[in-house]
Amino acid sequence: MDYLEIKGQQTLSGQVAISGAKNAALPLLASTLLAKEQVRLHNLPHVADVRALVQLLEHLGSNAIWHTPNSLEISTSPTHCTAVRCTAPYEIVRKMRASILVLGPLLGRFGKCQVSLPGGCAIGARPVDLHLSALEKMGAEITIDKGYIVAKAKGGLRGCDLIFDKITVTGTENILMAASMAKGQTRIINAAKEPEVVQLCAFLQAGGVEISGVGNGELLVQGTDRQALDFQDIEIIPDRIECGTYLCAAAITNSPLTLTHANAHHLEAVLAKLSEIGFNVDITENTPTTHTLTIHPATHKKAFSLTTTEYPGFPTDLQAQFMALATQCEGSSLIEERLFENRFMHVGELQRMGAQISLKGAMAQIQGVSELIGADVMATDLRASSALVLAALVAKGKSRVHRIYHLDRGYEALEDKMNTLGAHMKRLREKP
Repeated sequence: MDYLEIKGQQTLSGQVAISGAKNAALPLLASTLLAKEQVRLHNLPHVADVRALVQLLEHLGSNAIWHTPNSLEISTSPTHCTAVRCTAPYEIVRKMRASILVLGPLLGRFGKCQVSLPGGCAIGARPVDLHLSALEKMGAEITIDKGYIVAKAKGGLRGCDLIFDKITVTGTENILMAASMAKGQTRIINAAKEPEVVQLCAFLQAGGVEISGVGNGELLVQGTDRQALDFQDIEIIPDRIECGTYLCAAAITNSPLTLTHANAHHLEAVLAKLSEIGFNVDITENTPTTHTLTIHPATHKKAFSLTTTEYPGFPTDLQAQFMALATQCEGSSLIEERLFENRFMHVGELQRMGAQISLKGAMAQIQGVSELIGADVMATDLRASSALVLAALVAKGKSRVHRIYHLDRGYEALEDKMNTLGAHMKRLREKP
């Protein structure tokens, strides 16, 4: 198992390219189970979650060819998929909860599947009951057998009106893929609006599926009578969470940084919060969907308040990073986490480094400016691990961030990119 050793109190400078979005890549990869021919996905982030889902697709009968570390050609054979009974096994699914995304396309195309339940999650319960109840309303017969979701749709799925009691990104994506192959029209009410959902809709539309209401809370999907979709090659959108993390790296060290291959439209809530804290960010449009962002040092870093919520609100996946930033802001900051009940587990590790944080339910109060001291800390989930890296950048002495396999799930070449900017990070192996 690897860990990162980080020398603190380093000033950053230069520019870094933002990778493709992991959270966009995963549903797009799952949707290739609906493809008639091979399709290429470009700007795929070379991260553990993407590699795990490709491994699952290969198990299901897909043929995957990597042309570069960030470009993949993939095709699905119905014969091969039937041969393995459309089963997504626990030993692969347990690596990544997003593997549940194969449920919708498998059931929609082949009319049956067995998908292992993904199990627990460090940041709180993320139940799949919303996925399952929606599929049952579409005509699926679903049982749970020995930890597997066993789903059948004799005669195929049927379109209907679906209302999600709670906004769910993966639930919206799963039903979008299933509805693409269903008979008739499916209305998804209280649908997620995230950019990653929008890109999946665009991919399905390019494959021949009629979808209206994209980017709104209500989606209308007209099922196709085709057996498979004629997808076009696609380039993954920039990762707004990675971009936000590097913006926080610049902010916490009060350094000037330039981020290329970003999409400022997806970061409006984040950029607004940085402006409130005292940072100016210049935005240069390169194409309608890609921008160059340059963040400048602040004269004073002011305390702030934020509440996580669904897009276009402030993303929960950047809550931990902004908490690390709050330790270096003047005054008392408040952070309310509304989406996940256990997403403050990084607090104890930040406190080990000297952060002054108090918790009350879903509210965290952070007193700045805290003098952080290098320490051994342990990552508990993907975004918490990046917050510890940010804290280590400004801490006195050396920090060691353990369990960085969490980082590897979602950040492409993080230490290489950070070192290019002037950080001092080394990946080392834990002693037996």
